[in-house]
Amino acid sequence: MFHELALELVKQGNEVTVVTPKAVQEGLFDEQVIDGIRVWYFKSGDVKTPSKIKRAINETLLSNRAWTSLKSKFKTEVFDGIIYYSPSIFWGGLVKRLKQRYQIPAYLVLRDIFPQWVIDAGMVCEGSLIHRYFKHFELRSYRQADMIGMMSQASINFFKELHGDNFPLEVLRNWASINEPRKLQTVISQREYLGLQDKVTFFYGGNIGHAQDMANLMRLARALKNETQAHFLFVGQGDEVELINRLAEDWELNNFSYLPPIDQGAFIALLDEVDVGLFSLSNKHSSHNFPGKLLGYMQRKLPILGSVNSGNDLIDIIEANQAGYITINGEDEKLYKNALVLLKSSQARTKLGENSYKLLTKEFSVESAANQISDKLTK
Repeated sequence: MFHELALELVKQGNEVTVVTPKAVQEGLFDEQVIDGIRVWYFKSGDVKTPSKIKRAINETLLSNRAWTSLKSKFKTEVFDGIIYYSPSIFWGGLVKRLKQRYQIPAYLVLRDIFPQWVIDAGMVCEGSLIHRYFKHFELRSYRQADMIGMMSQASINFFKELHGDNFPLEVLRNWASINEPRKLQTVISQREYLGLQDKVTFFYGGNIGHAQDMANLMRLARALKNETQAHFLFVGQGDEVELINRLAEDWELNNFSYLPPIDQGAFIALLDEVDVGLFSLSNKHSSHNFPGKLLGYMQRKLPILGSVNSGNDLIDIIEANQAGYITINGEDEKLYKNALVLLKSSQARTKLGENSYKLLTKEFSVESAANQISDKLTK
């Protein structure tokens, strides 16, 4: 998503530098140019490790490691604005230093309210030492922003319940390029490899973790177990990979396949081979997210099928535009019936898929997001 934003900003005449961690590299600093974008890699610990403690330590050190590795570059460059993303909540220290050095504004793209969602999931106790630790860095990140862009009005309303009117907020929709994505020319057909040529494939791609409540989608796979035309394909990584594979074995699901993460080109090609885009949000969430994976589905004209937490205005957006079917997580019978409609009717899949692409072009173009952010950074 940020790669597409960077490309659009370059297209609009800006010079863009991306600062990002890299766990495996020689030396503290590496510079590359990717698609015309200058990328500065700084040496970091692994922030995608399965160990939550190691990940927390490595993320805590992101700002310090970035500054230590890149301060000589920062001293010789001049920038006009900063765009940063949360989560991670640990970029506040670096942003503060850069704002002080260059006297420039910063725009925070806020896509998940952490640590609130881990409290909702019961992973961290509210008021505990670890909660207060994360809260310190969360607020530090917010305080550096001259504007915070959130996915929806419902997200803003919830943020204000937590933090009052102490921060500048606006709706910034998720975005994707509406241009044809590049695909690998020599990619292997996963549909053929898995023997799914005659199946209607329900596809989930992305993070497989607590925030998604993957058991919700596994229950749907179990409900459709006797529908021989249906197959579920999940691709990704996360805390609940072991869970979904265990449930598939316990429930003897022969309509389910799991693949570990694949590269972007192969992923785009895979989206062209599947029939329905799946997503799920935990019903324990009090915040209201718009999963970025939906934009990939829309981009490839896939109908959307999924579940959200109560109060999430994603239901209104998707269903008002007839781009798919959304239910409240826990309404298993409704989700099952919606899946049956998409399974049985190729006409419904085609119509909803066309509408999902129209919704992308109308509400979620990268051009609109780039213009909105640029306007705030140049005022």
